[in-house]
Amino acid sequence: MGRPIVMMESSSLIIELRGAIAEESARIAEDFAATGDGRGAVGQRTRLIEGILHRLWRDLVSADQHGPPGFALVATGGFGRGWLFPYSDIDLLFLHADHRGEEAHKEAVRQFSQELWDLKLKISPASRILSECGRFDPNNTEFTISLLDCRYLAGDRELFAQLHDKIIPKLVMRESKPLLEGLAEVTRERHGKFGQTVFHLEPNLKETPGGLRDYNVACWLALISAMGKLGDWPDSSSLRAPVRKQLNAALEFLMAARCFLHFRHGRDDNALSWEAQDEAAARKIGALDAADLTPADWMRIYFGHARAVQRTVMQLLEEIPEAWSSLRRQFQGWRSRPSSPDFSVVDGLIFLQQSSSLRDPEMLLRLFHFMAVHGLKLSATTEHRIEQELPALAVTPPRGAELWLYLQETLLQPHAGEALRAMHSLRLLTLLLPELKAIDSLVVRDFYHRFTVDEHSILAIESLHRLAQSQSEWDKRYAELLGELEDPELLYLALLLHDTGKGVPGSNHVEASLEIAGRCLDRLDVDAGERAVVLFLIANHLEMSAQLRRDIFNPETVAAFAERVGTPERLKMLCLLTYADIKAVNPEALTPWKAENVWQLYIGAANYLNRSADQRVHDASGEKLARLRSLAPVMGAKFKEFVEGFPQRYLRVHSAEEVMRHMEMSEQFGHDPVQVDLKRGRHWYELTLVTKDRASLFATLTGVLAAWGMNIVKANAFSNQAGTVVDTLYFTDRFRTLELNLSEWQRFKQSITAVLAGEADLDRMLRDRQRGEKSAKVKVTVETRIDFDDACSSTSTLLQVIAQDRPRLLHRISSCLSRQECNIEIALIDTEGQMAIDAFYLTSRGKKLTSDHQKKVEKALLDELKNLELA
Repeated sequence: MGRPIVMMESSSLIIELRGAIAEESARIAEDFAATGDGRGAVGQRTRLIEGILHRLWRDLVSADQHGPPGFALVATGGFGRGWLFPYSDIDLLFLHADHRGEEAHKEAVRQFSQELWDLKLKISPASRILSECGRFDPNNTEFTISLLDCRYLAGDRELFAQLHDKIIPKLVMRESKPLLEGLAEVTRERHGKFGQTVFHLEPNLKETPGGLRDYNVACWLALISAMGKLGDWPDSSSLRAPVRKQLNAALEFLMAARCFLHFRHGRDDNALSWEAQDEAAARKIGALDAADLTPADWMRIYFGHARAVQRTVMQLLEEIPEAWSSLRRQFQGWRSRPSSPDFSVVDGLIFLQQSSSLRDPEMLLRLFHFMAVHGLKLSATTEHRIEQELPALAVTPPRGAELWLYLQETLLQPHAGEALRAMHSLRLLTLLLPELKAIDSLVVRDFYHRFTVDEHSILAIESLHRLAQSQSEWDKRYAELLGELEDPELLYLALLLHDTGKGVPGSNHVEASLEIAGRCLDRLDVDAGERAVVLFLIANHLEMSAQLRRDIFNPETVAAFAERVGTPERLKMLCLLTYADIKAVNPEALTPWKAENVWQLYIGAANYLNRSADQRVHDASGEKLARLRSLAPVMGAKFKEFVEGFPQRYLRVHSAEEVMRHMEMSEQFGHDPVQVDLKRGRHWYELTLVTKDRASLFATLTGVLAAWGMNIVKANAFSNQAGTVVDTLYFTDRFRTLELNLSEWQRFKQSITAVLAGEADLDRMLRDRQRGEKSAKVKVTVETRIDFDDACSSTSTLLQVIAQDRPRLLHRISSCLSRQECNIEIALIDTEGQMAIDAFYLTSRGKKLTSDHQKKVEKALLDELKNLELA
């Protein structure tokens, strides 16, 4: 009868402890809500869990908290540091003297762990004997790193003392090199996943560069380096006092912010979403002494702390030889190292030959030019000297032609982005160019850009300099174009200033950027001709992106765009600016088809400006037709009948092989009047439909895709004189239906055929899909806009719809257009974040839409989109 009593006692204990945990956790949450003290909340939870562990140890392992001999409970990792955030894991080490003791206490460890899980506590337990803790496993660096924060909890204190005072110091001294190498490698890999920058619009407070993980890495790097030299624990922090002061301030803020996120989400979720930023700013989390804060203000405080943490980590990675990257070690092997009378390079870091030289502003400008040329880092002492000189420099900052001379020379260098980022981190860039202050660490919420405005601008400049190293065929074309520019420094300056207007609330950011850039150009004494070019680029930096929502193969569209640009040189600059601007939005923004379309628009406009546009188009068509005839020499009349009546755009966007495939599909109409082809590309699926034209065809097709949960990203729709339609839709599979179920490919194609043949109920399919989906949360509200343009095409009326992106949007729009007796000649679909930008070339009874017809279409679309919003 002994076992049931134990179980009853255990059950009673669990109930008691659960109550204590719930009560104390609620009190901690209330205290944090009242005080915002993150460190206090973390300390209270740490003590709460320690009390629970001591109670279980006494009840399950040993009545004596310091027993039994040869067995100890050790806190490691975050718990060892005393950092138990509201929902973070509890890192525990069950430490045994030897294997015999480990086996003897195996059941106690199991029961102890089970009780903690029964208490709904997230634990990360490990069990080791003492000698195992002294062995380094290169495949499990994390365990050795976790021991650096070990702390005694219960059991044999002498056993813990052997671990802490003897085993760990010896291990670290012996293995400091691989430890530092491993820690540096995983840190660089993590930074790479986040684009090497702290300036994310919705950062992860723990993992993003400059977050809590980086704070710990800084402490570990300094500690391992010190222990590797001393062979023992250092007496105090291994970080320099000024650095320690900055990091402590950052830690206070980050602790408060992470506690806030845990309490807000009710779980270990460290993502600073926009909604969380709103609430954090309203409650002044981590900044209780500040005046009222907007979310942008609060994020600037966060970025300031994150920048300090990241800077410390990067300095340590550069200063500690064992933490160097393989590229850095290769640099050490170079026989010829850069040097100058003003600067010396030691271990890849730039030092001043004379510490007092920075009192001369020209020397400061030369320093960053040197950095931009060679791609080197500043040493910590050099950075400290710069910070000391900034107050004096702020009184009379350099300006005029001299500043512009050094700035343009720096912008032209291959590592200009790194130099600009270093200047910005040290607050020098905004001192020299105060026009950038308004966008310093500025978060603009459009759910499309991933980085802050200032980081976006630097990334854009960096993307152009990286073209020279790219192996992409498209990038090589843009690299050649960059090499042809007469004044590339004007393009780089335009990129640096093109979004400064986003720092002016409630304004048209292009107009505001022009005004701000004008003031900057005045201070730099930029001459009139150069000034005109920079302002032109800023004024038109969205123009090519806007033209991509038009038929860029329409000669009238190309001509109108080319006329606005004016000269081939400006066209080259605008093309490169557009490439860089899109590339810097987020890693996925510049898709291959977007890069191709930007290039095609550039080529078309360049041909027009060179007065050979018509000839080029004629030649291109001739080449394409010749290629087609070579593929189908015996088809003669059939070939001519199929191709005739398709617009030029059809031959431009489809290869000769694709045109042949379409013709072959059309010849199968006798067997099946609806021909469907589906293939998977690198970024999306491509669906081709060849059939005879009929009412609402495009709307029906988009409806089928919507019913299957597909997200259409691009579409082309064409018809020839014989009424044969070739529709191509590119889509992503939101629920991975086709990816995970190959059998669904055939059912998907059959579904399209059945709906078009009237054998399946599309409305029912759409209702079933809608019932099975949860409404996606709108993070950025997009105001609906409907615009018509009769001038851009001689045969069609252009309709552009900007609206909140949501499932089935394209189907609802195209269905509405069909009901309004509009024929969709071309559909150009684009999405930026949560904003859908769809353009349709429309006709009605073979003609453009009349003014009255446009008004009816506009009203019908507004009603349709309103109903979709309320659904």
